[in-house]
Amino acid sequence: MRIFSTSSEPDEMDQMDQRRIGSPDQPSTVREGMVKSASAYADLQQHRSEGVHRKPSPVSSYVPQPDYVEGDEEDDLIKPKKLVNPVKASKSHQELHRELLSSYKRGGVSVETKPELHRVLESRKRDQLIKQRKQEDEARKKISPLEAELLKRHKKLEEVTHTHTHTHRHTHTRLCLINDSKFRRKLRDC
Repeated sequence: MRIFSTSSEPDEMDQMDQRRIGSPDQPSTVREGMVKSASAYADLQQHRSEGVHRKPSPVSSYVPQPDYVEGDEEDDLIKPKKLVNPVKASKSHQELHRELLSSYKRGGVSVETKPELHRVLESRKRDQLIKQRKQEDEARKKISPLEAELLKRHKKLEEVTHTHTHTHRHTHTRLCLINDSKFRRKLRDC
């Protein structure tokens, strides 16, 4: 076996490589098999279309249908829609973009003079104050069971005293009227 060939004849190794890879003149064995199966399928289709009344050949039942569909494939397919970027769709991102565009049009490069850390800390402080105020409002509105019972008893007591005073006034006025009429009778009798 020679490592370097000086002759113009092709070496044995070159011939083996050509057989393995396949020359451009001859197709590879895999390709030949695919071409043969495709042509066999085309022949079967042609035989079917020629003889409508013919009896189907036993081989045709063993041949699988092709994976592809002939004709307009694009009509049957669902066309994908472009996905929306959730970051760009967010309201805060759109507002920031609008602000940047408007400041750029005005000629200013920087949007704010405060560093980002200061802005974040201020927003956190503001959020904490709002949260604290909400908690205080809820605490004021929230009534404990003891307080609810006391309020209930207080309302009941007020109702009782109101009805008592109303009935007392009513009886008092009647008594006054009766006494008045008795006094007048005495005056007349005298």
